Amino acid sequence: MARRKTRQVNIGGVSIGGDNPVAIQSMCNKDGHDAAAVIEQIKMLEASGCHIIRIAVPDEETADNIPVIKRETCIPLVADIHFDHRLAIKAIEKGADKIRINPGNIGGYEKVRDVAKAASERHIPIRVGVNSGSLEKDLLERYGGVTAESLTESALRNTGILEDMGFEDIVISIKSSDVRICIDAYKLLSQKTDHPLHLGVTEAGTDLTGSIKSAVALGTLLSCGIGDTIRVSLSSDPINEIRACRIILKSLGLYTGGVDVISCPTCARTGIDVIGIASRVEELTKDIDKDLKVAVMGCAVNGPGEARDADIGIAGGKGEGIIFAHGEMLRKVKEEELLDALLEEIRRVT
Repeated sequence: MARRKTRQVNIGGVSIGGDNPVAIQSMCNKDGHDAAAVIEQIKMLEASGCHIIRIAVPDEETADNIPVIKRETCIPLVADIHFDHRLAIKAIEKGADKIRINPGNIGGYEKVRDVAKAASERHIPIRVGVNSGSLEKDLLERYGGVTAESLTESALRNTGILEDMGFEDIVISIKSSDVRICIDAYKLLSQKTDHPLHLGVTEAGTDLTGSIKSAVALGTLLSCGIGDTIRVSLSSDPINEIRACRIILKSLGLYTGGVDVISCPTCARTGIDVIGIASRVEELTKDIDKDLKVAVMGCAVNGPGEARDADIGIAGGKGEGIIFAHGEMLRKVKEEELLDALLEEIRRVT
């Protein structure tokens, strides 16, 4: 698919926009006062495929922990700031690789100017983050509530504050919990600016509902070439956000690496425990970085024929199954040995 051409922005060594791959983001949910816990979580997220991590910086103690966190981790660190411009400046001085602010709630023109000056001196990008909960009162009144148009105008208004100051190292996000508004707003915004866009559905929900909402919105936008970084925001362990992001990107051919487990939906022909085996395979291969398609199929109808493009797979029969690769049978295995045999083949090629 043809991706929208945007300006390139460097975030602590990770370049986004331009021709760079779509970057995966997440956010720590550990207390920023506990640097050790934050560091441990960031390392786990990085190992899972996170490219950029954000932490909330609500006070000076958290800002003071930024150098400690930076020393022990490798991926770029984004400081999320609301209301207090002094915290934004301190986060920049302490080594944050990017800051996220909403210029409209940071305290006025002079304070935004001070933040922009500090960021410019250290070549630190700013993400202008607008969402439905922070929309300006005059826009809510003019548009009759949160709409794609009101979100877009807010983003351009707040971005314009920085641009008028000569600051151009900008990333924009406009998030809503309404999937349709998200899609329409990002499409509209993409026509009006060439700044890189960070995609996300805010307050998306739990693992299931949040992942589905995010897949619909992000998948639609990415398939249109829109989006330079993404986050799947879940009320869950952030590790699950990374897994969801990888699946969304991989399904669109925008991410390589990691095991793609395909499995049949099961029916009366199913002769093995497809649901149990597929779930175990997905869990046991989640940390494998090699680009591999693994199939768990319930009968001879669905596999290996329909799963011919799988690198490795199993197809079940009555109490037994076959191991196959690229549509060709390798051997028969008893049902109780299928999972171990499949994992053995996966280890052999990885």
